[in-house]
Amino acid sequence: MFIRKIGIDLGTCNSLVYIPGKGVIINEPSVVAVSVPENKILAVGNEAKEMIGKTPDSIIAYRPLKDGVIADFRVTQAMIQYFINKSLGRFSFFKPELVISVPAGITSTERRAVIEAALKAGAKSAYVAKEPVLSAIGAGIPINSPSGNMILDIGGGTSETAVISLGGIVSWSSVRVGGNKMDQAISSYIKNKHNLAIGDQMAEDIKINIGSALPVKEKKTMDVRGRDLVSGLPRTVEIHTNEVCEAITNNLKEITQAVKEVLRNTPPELSADVIDKGMILAGGGALLKNIDTLFTNVTGVPAYIADEPLLCVAKGTGIVLENLEAYKRSIMSKK
Repeated sequence: MFIRKIGIDLGTCNSLVYIPGKGVIINEPSVVAVSVPENKILAVGNEAKEMIGKTPDSIIAYRPLKDGVIADFRVTQAMIQYFINKSLGRFSFFKPELVISVPAGITSTERRAVIEAALKAGAKSAYVAKEPVLSAIGAGIPINSPSGNMILDIGGGTSETAVISLGGIVSWSSVRVGGNKMDQAISSYIKNKHNLAIGDQMAEDIKINIGSALPVKEKKTMDVRGRDLVSGLPRTVEIHTNEVCEAITNNLKEITQAVKEVLRNTPPELSADVIDKGMILAGGGALLKNIDTLFTNVTGVPAYIADEPLLCVAKGTGIVLENLEAYKRSIMSKK
């Protein structure tokens, strides 16, 4: 089969590639390793992520996307090219059509940068679609119905809330707070409280394994290894769930403020629909323990976690690709 259409969820933390009929075929970190002397790209994805924090001075491993938008054009282009080549295999002389997810708060310049990077990476044509809409489509929300549907997508770089009706966004808010900021908050907390320096990877493991959005009675614990800031020697400390909860409280407050703002700006008729149906949580942040309870308590709107929240945006790109003509006018912009 000749693959002519590819959907890419270009995330700050992870990028997913969707092929119609096959589903999600690639789920790799959005990380690129670059050799400084030759200015050459050495590795992309899983291979590059393993290098983070372990490279000599001559190699830099980093994420070319910051807060969901392109921070390094050339490296992002190389990353898109890597995903296209990996998807197409030996049929790479066929130029595919791409649908790429972008944050709702993206500027026209940032949008053009994504399209340009995709075209230079070898796409025949590139469309960009807003993440909350794709996320809603992927979560199975009937976005074209004349009623309000609320989605909250907590990604690595951004958290986006939107109320969608008749295929379009009625009110939305995007804050540049997500999984990455939570990891940084956990690192800072452990540094200040335990005098221990830990890496990004360790902070992410702590969040995934013992993190919670609300304090809990039955606390889980985890041994955390790092470098003692006083002696400079390796040391291990024990961290429990409620410490992680305390560390990320401010990040979660920012996200709840954004949700409240969207609810305040939603027309009354649609607000009634949202209260009836509740809000759907998607993105990697939806996997944080008790996060649905937190949003239900703070907003009074029942919150439900989507099936496979990590894959919602990628699935959404797939559904759009399969019905490209129907969606071309309503939700996408093309160069």
